[in-house]
Formats: sequence, C-alpha cells, structure tokens
Amino acid sequence: MKLAEYSYRGPVPQDVIGVVERETPAPAPGEALVKVLAAPINPSDVLTLTGDYGSLPPLPAVGGNEGVGRVAALGDGVDGLRVGQVVLLPIGCGTWATHVVAKARALMPLPADVDPVQLAMITVNPPTARLLLTEFGDLAEGDWVIQNAANSAVGGYLVQLARRRGLKTVNVVRREGARGAVEAGGGDVVLLDGDDLAERVREATGGADIRLGIDAVGGMATERLAQSLAAGGTVVNYGMMGGEACAMSPASLIFRGISLRGFWLAWWFRQADPATRAALFEELAGLIADGTLSARVQATYGIDDIREAVAAAAAGERDGKIVVVP
Repeated sequence: MKLAEYSYRGPVPQDVIGVVERETPAPAPGEALVKVLAAPINPSDVLTLTGDYGSLPPLPAVGGNEGVGRVAALGDGVDGLRVGQVVLLPIGCGTWATHVVAKARALMPLPADVDPVQLAMITVNPPTARLLLTEFGDLAEGDWVIQNAANSAVGGYLVQLARRRGLKTVNVVRREGARGAVEAGGGDVVLLDGDDLAERVREATGGADIRLGIDAVGGMATERLAQSLAAGGTVVNYGMMGGEACAMSPASLIFRGISLRGFWLAWWFRQADPATRAALFEELAGLIADGTLSARVQATYGIDDIREAVAAAAAGERDGKIVVVP
C-alpha cells in the first residue's frame, strides 16, 4: 500500500508531504481493509500541513480527512458489511492512501452506483453548507442569503441547497473570472467584492431584508457582509481565506445590532449525537445520488502525484476541487 505521509509541518504544504510504501495489513477482528476510491484535498487539509488549522494530528501523519472506498477484506466478527461494498471513510483517518484499515462500525455504507469522486466530498463541505443554512436562523421560502467565497466548494453546495429550499442567494466573489461558474451553478445574484458592496446588494435585490451572511474570507470582507444585512442580522464566519481575522465596525455591531458567530464543523460533530450525524449523512448521500448536489472538480491526481495535487489545491485561483484518486 502507498500513503501520503508527512513528519513535519511548514509554510509550503507540498514540500512537507511524500509517498511511502508499506505492507498492506490484514484487518484485525472488528476491522475492515478498505481500498480508497477517492479523497479530496480541502483547505483544512492544506492548513493542517502548514500547521495553521485548529486541530492537528500527532506526527508522523497521513494526509486526508475524508474519502470513500470499497471494502477489500473483513476481519473476524464483522457484521453488516460485505466485501465489495462502497463505504464512507471515518473523518480524519488519513485518506490520501491506496488502502485504509478502520473499525468496521465506523464505516457508513453508501450507494454503489454513484460517482465515487462526488461521494468522496460528502463529509466536510456539504454538511457545512447545509448547517450554515439551518443552524443560524429560521429562513423561509423567498428569503435571501448572502455569502462570500461563493465560488468555493461550500459556496457551490450552499447555492444548490438554498435553491432546493426556495431561498435566494447573493454570491460574492473576489475575482471577475469566478463569476461564470457561480452563475452557471444557479446563483441568483453574483457580485464582485468591493467597498460599495452593500449598495450594489440593495440595488440587485430590490432592497431585500437579508438576515444571514456567510463569511469564509475574514478581514474587511466580514464588515462588507455586515453592511449588506438588515438590522439585527447575523454574519457566520467559517473560514479565513483572506488570511486576516474578521473585522466588524462599531456601527454594525452596536448601532445596527449585527451579530458575528463562528462555525466549525468539527465542533458540531462533537456536539451532535450519532443519530443526528447519521441522519445528516443519509440526507446528503441521497441528494448526491439523485444529482441534486454536486461539486465542480478541476483535476484528479494519483497518489504518486500527491505533491502536485497539494500544490494545485493550495493555489489561489482554481475552478473546482482537487481530488486524489489512488
């Protein structure tokens, strides 16, 4: 088996990781050996390699937090799984590998006739988008939501989920070249970020009262979302793509009553009970299976090209996800 392993962290993520070969182990009792079919590279994976993420595994470590695979062998005493079954790999198990050994009870069966590249992205971005829309206010059909980094994977899923609920989206991007993909993905309004964003949002939406803003950028981009909301609205930050801490003015916080909240999926997973987590994944798997949810993929890479894959994922301008297909 081959694994993409790193033994230190550094500022250039592709420089710290490389492929190592190990003997493929036999699964112990209660375990399963899974052949990895696909595993995406997320911003959190890149930040883990640089040491800037909120939770870091002990070293040495194998990269990759999510993915799907096919059961290759079962240890003694395993019920409910069969060889050849497609399964969701446990979060954080080191999915940039040709094979993973995991506790059988931690593996969730998935539909076998669905593109594994799309299924591989189910663990992080779709639940983030779904929870951002449902955990921070009671939105009704016809309401507006504004988000920045709308061309990101989370942004794309959020547009699709919002449309399914009858919500309208204002989608903010940081470069002109990102407009087309967001418009093609169903975004109702797509705007380039800038100092006059709030004015353009009001013009584009007919002065709609927008109560929820979703921020993945930080810095003054957070304040520009706040200015675009109705009084009493909420900005939810889930990322720092701009490299700066969230900034909000006293005018937004004090005089307009805008709230700033944070969201981290790992924290939600820790708080949610197993039945709630399972129901969420079952819902999302069904939406991916029927084509309601999908993500743009820029390129796939084999495990031997992991450094090139990480470099592509860390690049600032992409039009889709980078996925490792071992």
